[in-house]
Amino acid sequence: MAAIAAGEGLSLRAYLVRLADTLLTPREQAQRAQQAEQVCAALRHWEGWEGYAPSPAEQQRLDEDLDRRLARAVGR
Repeated sequence: MAAIAAGEGLSLRAYLVRLADTLLTPREQAQRAQQAEQVCAALRHWEGWEGYAPSPAEQQRLDEDLDRRLARAVGR
């Protein structure tokens, strides 16, 4: 991990702080799950999306893609 931090020009402590900032607390995880369910419900009712039902694997892939995009957007 120290090598990764050094490769990014960070101390190990700074790297760990940045890494910790990317983790969700249990409360944030619950909020995110609730928001995701609300979005899925809205998509199911939206014209043309009545059959929208991603598999758990697809949901995981989409969540990971969204996490990457958000991290890039906030400069993490």
